[in-house]
Amino acid sequence: MHRGKGMKFVGDSRVSAVRKPNIPKDYSEYPGKTEAFWPNFLLKEWMVGAVFLVGYLCLTIAHPSPLERIADPTDTGYIPLPDWYFLFLYQLLKYTYASGPYNVIGALVIPGLAFGGLLLAPFIDRSPHRRPSKRPVATGFMLLALAAIVYLTWFSVATHDWKKAEQQGKIVEPAKFDKSDPGYAVYQKQSCIGCHGKELTGGIGPSLVGNGLKPEEIAQIAHKGKGSMPPNQYKGSEEDLKKLATFISSLKK
Repeated sequence: MHRGKGMKFVGDSRVSAVRKPNIPKDYSEYPGKTEAFWPNFLLKEWMVGAVFLVGYLCLTIAHPSPLERIADPTDTGYIPLPDWYFLFLYQLLKYTYASGPYNVIGALVIPGLAFGGLLLAPFIDRSPHRRPSKRPVATGFMLLALAAIVYLTWFSVATHDWKKAEQQGKIVEPAKFDKSDPGYAVYQKQSCIGCHGKELTGGIGPSLVGNGLKPEEIAQIAHKGKGSMPPNQYKGSEEDLKKLATFISSLKK
């Protein structure tokens, strides 16, 4: 058997016979219609992204985030508010059949059905057309979702008590007082913390720091009440009340 006889060579079209350098295709035959992704298009994307990033950084420096005071778990009057992009879900939980015993419906079922419908819309409406008028199901789902989100967000903003929210989250200088004072022990025992806060700077009730009241006036308020504070809130002895009133009247800013 001679060398080479009986052997066949098969060419594979997937393997290029000539190695070409990594040069983008020449799109000059389509002037103004298209361009090479690298580096032309990608460079433009990076430049636009850099402009927006610098602008965003300048905005955060000029207008810092509106921070609130340190979270106080004893402040039962604090009403948390989510960021603006979750306000529509926050508003949804205020309705009768989406809150309380139906909280699961408002928190999971309704949002799950809404977002599930948006995800399934392209599979339900498989029309090849690109015009919204030619795709009624997908367009209807999107317009309904957009209208619901816009309305719920607007209604949440319009009905929220922003003045109260500003006061409850305001950063205030903590009062300097001795926590070993007998009056503070009475303050804790009488559950005053629930309304006036652990640092006595207010919550549901007003701040007790720098109130300018005399011990006798504070004792009278404890018995008769004042403003939103109902009467007969104090349940202790007169001796403890005297300690409490003296302690509160001594608080200075």
